[in-house]
Amino acid sequence: MLRYLPFLLILALWIYAFIDCLNTPEKEVRGLPKIAWVFVILLFGEVLIGPVAWLVAGRPRAAAGGRGAAGGQRWVAPDDNPEFLRSLKRDQDGDTGGPRGEAPPAA
Repeated sequence: MLRYLPFLLILALWIYAFIDCLNTPEKEVRGLPKIAWVFVILLFGEVLIGPVAWLVAGRPRAAAGGRGAAGGQRWVAPDDNPEFLRSLKRDQDGDTGGPRGEAPPAA
């Protein structure tokens, strides 16, 4: 059973690279057009050249520092977020921040 392990690992890497290439948006693929990468992975998958080339040269790079979607900045805690701090200030001043900027109704 252990003698089949290298073949299973190669097959797993081949399948992973193929599916990853298919799921990657066209505009994020580096080096070659997406269809060319699919052919490279399929044709050279048995000798690991295709999948390794995709992972090294074709796959989009991960964003450095784990940037979030909000302006390229990921907030660690609410008190680090300037928008959250502004909302607290508005709440203390009595401004609801509604669509017309009206003050809350008197009770």
